Amino acid sequence: MSTSFAAALRDLRPGASAQAAAITRGVSGPAATVPSRTITLTHGLERLRCASLLKPLYCWAAAAHVTDQDFWRGHAEPAVVTSSNSDTRALWLAVGPAVILAEIQRRTGAAWTQGNGDPSRFGSVEVAAAEVAAAYTALAQAALAGDPVASDVLSWMREVPEGQAFGVREALGVPDAAVKCGWYGGADESWLRTHAVAVIPRGGTGVTVVVGLTAQLYTDELEREIYQTRVADGLPVEAEHERACGPLLRSLMSTAHNEVIA
Repeated sequence: MSTSFAAALRDLRPGASAQAAAITRGVSGPAATVPSRTITLTHGLERLRCASLLKPLYCWAAAAHVTDQDFWRGHAEPAVVTSSNSDTRALWLAVGPAVILAEIQRRTGAAWTQGNGDPSRFGSVEVAAAEVAAAYTALAQAALAGDPVASDVLSWMREVPEGQAFGVREALGVPDAAVKCGWYGGADESWLRTHAVAVIPRGGTGVTVVVGLTAQLYTDELEREIYQTRVADGLPVEAEHERACGPLLRSLMSTAHNEVIA
């Protein structure tokens, strides 16, 4: 582990997990090539459920398998911009999880599978931060090379509201970064998962992608009961994720970003 991550992990509770990854890749101009560089950190579990972190990738992959593009756009945009679960599920089931995940693997090399037998559970896919960073790098470079669907998806990521971005743009010092976050705490889990990805163009086809994955312990019985009640009632829980995980997530991502562009 790089010593620069030690400060970021000080607030990680015993038994919790954290990952970070950052990639810089591509050509930044006519004469200058951005050195390809990758930074990774894994502390605790090697794979974590992804929650909503992969929704932009799902939408990108689904577009090639939906004949009605109005249907695709009508569900893909809110799936990315407001992290709509119902719209994500509409695409996920209309195209099929196996088809979407196979398409992502074909385009990015990321081989992901569902973690349980319920096909509607798009959030049960388990990932590693380095895999997510590589997949989003492929999405970003496809957009920069002229893929209109990838361009739409990235533009929607730039519209993700601050209330769902956990301060990632400010932490990275890139106010116009394309961002997507995922947050969830399952009733069968003893932690809250809060994840984020940021895509930062560097000019030309150059891009930097930064990912943070966190699973902070969440064992207080009253807190868990209140949280699960809010989830069941369809109420927002972002504030609780910010309290439990926000500082850790931002510290991991800013550290990874600073290292990869150093």
